[in-house]
Amino acid sequence: MLIVSLFGFLTFGFVAHADVRLNGKITGETGKPVPGARISLRGDGLLETAISDPTGAFQVSLPKPGRVDVEIEREGFFRLKTSLELAEGANEAQFVLSLLREVVESVDVNANPGFVDMDRTSPQVSLSGTTLLDVPYPATNTLRNALRIIPGMVQDGRGGVHLHGGAEEQTLYTLEGFQLNDPLTGRFESRLSVESVQSIDVTAGRPPAEFGKGSSGVLAVRSRTGDDRLRYSATNFVPGIEYQKSLMIGGWTPRANLSGPWKKGRAWFSDSLDLQFVNTVIRDLPRGQDRTVAWRGSNLLHNQINLTPSNILTVGSLFNLWYAPRNGLSILDPRETTVDRRSRQWFTYLKDQIYFRRGALLEFGFSYNRTYAREIPQGDGIYVVSPFGRRGNYFLDSSRRGGRDQWITNLFAPSFTFLGGHQLKAGLDLTRQFYSQSARRSGIEYTTADFTPVRRTLFYGSGQLRRSNFETSSYIQDSWRIRPRLLIEAGLRQDWDRILRNWNFSPRLGFAWSPFGLEGTKISGGFARIFDQTSLRVFSRPLDQYSASIYFGPDGDIARGPALSVYCIDNPRLASPRYHNWNLGFEHELPMSIQARVNLIQRSGTRGFTYINRLLSHPDDLPRVFDNLADPVFDAIYVLSTQRADRYRAIEVTLRQPIRQRYEWMLSYTRSRARSNAVIDQSVDEPLLISDNAGPLPWDTPNRWLSWGYLPTPWKKWAVAYLAEYRTGFPFSIQDANGQLVSKVNELRYPAFFELNLHVERTVFFRKQWWAIRGGFINLTNHRNPNVINNVLGSPNFLKAYGGQGRAFNIRIRWLGKQ
Repeated sequence: MLIVSLFGFLTFGFVAHADVRLNGKITGETGKPVPGARISLRGDGLLETAISDPTGAFQVSLPKPGRVDVEIEREGFFRLKTSLELAEGANEAQFVLSLLREVVESVDVNANPGFVDMDRTSPQVSLSGTTLLDVPYPATNTLRNALRIIPGMVQDGRGGVHLHGGAEEQTLYTLEGFQLNDPLTGRFESRLSVESVQSIDVTAGRPPAEFGKGSSGVLAVRSRTGDDRLRYSATNFVPGIEYQKSLMIGGWTPRANLSGPWKKGRAWFSDSLDLQFVNTVIRDLPRGQDRTVAWRGSNLLHNQINLTPSNILTVGSLFNLWYAPRNGLSILDPRETTVDRRSRQWFTYLKDQIYFRRGALLEFGFSYNRTYAREIPQGDGIYVVSPFGRRGNYFLDSSRRGGRDQWITNLFAPSFTFLGGHQLKAGLDLTRQFYSQSARRSGIEYTTADFTPVRRTLFYGSGQLRRSNFETSSYIQDSWRIRPRLLIEAGLRQDWDRILRNWNFSPRLGFAWSPFGLEGTKISGGFARIFDQTSLRVFSRPLDQYSASIYFGPDGDIARGPALSVYCIDNPRLASPRYHNWNLGFEHELPMSIQARVNLIQRSGTRGFTYINRLLSHPDDLPRVFDNLADPVFDAIYVLSTQRADRYRAIEVTLRQPIRQRYEWMLSYTRSRARSNAVIDQSVDEPLLISDNAGPLPWDTPNRWLSWGYLPTPWKKWAVAYLAEYRTGFPFSIQDANGQLVSKVNELRYPAFFELNLHVERTVFFRKQWWAIRGGFINLTNHRNPNVINNVLGSPNFLKAYGGQGRAFNIRIRWLGKQ
């Protein structure tokens, strides 16, 4: 840091102090400081900007005294506009932002995305909860489905979300600063209603040093907070009637929100309840075997307690419940193959924030996450995979439990000046994770088109296991503002875990520069080394059951086997998987507050975990555990290695404009490429035979156009909302009747995806209450977007596509209360 400081001194010299300073602080209505707020001062031909620090404080220097117009913006809050008369010397001011909520008055509610943020060196997208409610997408009741409106975030055919080419578990998901990833899979399994979200911030590729364990980026969720007024709202409280072969109650997603004070001026709460009833009809199945139902529920309770004006306690809990009998029904999977699924999650968190003089902040926090999942097949029969689809009973009967305990401490030191301004922050993160399961697998049989068996796989060994891990992390980061138009961000992160026992160090370096004379322009970029979190699922695989396959000849006689497929870890001290992430960005504010962004992103992963079949290179190297067998035969001996390599490159162009009041629109195009040499994750539950595992990742989509908006109309209290998405179809592989891939991995692709959703919304005042009534079409053009394809070579229905969202008319009724 000393060398860098000397370089800054020699290059730029000391920064001259202006005669006028504005020292401000920004808080919410509950007295909690608002970090990351964007402040702009305009007057007499000048424009000065600043960003509030973690304590809500900011400082702006001006060349001369006088009257200035102040504008303060932050996603999740109403925009604040005011004027100040500044005198020579130091001026003090405090500003209060109101939480953003649905309103019907003519006020500006959206933060201006056209603001060029000079306090961030990484690409970031911020969306308010109101924006998430405004954009029309299928199943608007859950945050997971809303994430597809973010440039760089792709939702696959199974509902999984992928940020900038990474697997779902390679993104760090946080709620109020605590990790929300599933303890076992690492995925975003938690269900959050959109109404419970105040805002989300998505940082791609190169997050600050305080964030680790997510090589694709960070998705941070902030929940709604109550205030001194009792507020209530409800959505879709009347079930919808649909006609699918007959009149029926279709999908019903009632939601309710209640917020207000526990004690005015001291303690507040916000509670969001989300229920869902799903009634699915498969048109191509016969009546009586074509329906399945599911129930979901979630509740997020968020509390803020001001112990003192400088000591704020945050406590919350999230509960999820899911019950889905006969889950997985499709044209290729009849009722006998379905699974009864049940799951639940309990997530609680507590954070104490202590604010000191001179802008210091110390926070402590703890979170508790417990999950449970149960899978019950319809019987004990063998599971049959044929060219026509699946038959028999699903092969896996299991119960799984997972958990995570997390302790965090963060210190934000007072800012100081040395060859420019410095803002230091440091922190410590301790995490304990565990996973246990009880699984019993029956068998899988692969057949030809006339149902002659060609391969039968049975499972042996104990399916009961338990695995745990303990992780420690620490970081330090300095934001060094050499000049108002130049920011250098340097940090170092350390990670260690009990499974690998490696001390990993992750340097972070970034810059943000606004060229002289080009106000409203920013060039930014940087580098980060990031280590993904050690996966319990990967390291528990050798403890699970193993498979034995028998191969049959054309006459039905046994041709080979039983041949074993086993998993093992020879070297427990493997190197930690790491990614080198680079980004370069250009931002410019065009006329009418249109923000133009161009981002170049590259992620290169090496030393990734993957199970490699040792027999491909060492056919005589058999594991000692089977030395007691007279003549063991093996299909595969999968050994955990660090040979996985991933690569993602993308260029992303985005235009976004706020219009008057809450209206705005966005247009983006992304050209990307996501590749790996370990595309398919080999496991006992995926008994595919693969010789070459290199190719495009399953969510690779080279071309993607995305646009959405909430737009005014000539008629008062009417609005038009739309979402349009076009992208290249996802890749898939071809397999034969044996379950062996017969072409390159993911060599073919689904048809191109296109969806246009168009809705009209009317706000009305009825019986002293405000209501928002919306109606419109999902997939207005009825473009066929299949999500299932018959990929079995030799099937009469080979390459026939099924499923997908057809044209549908949706109605949404929101009760907004008295306002």
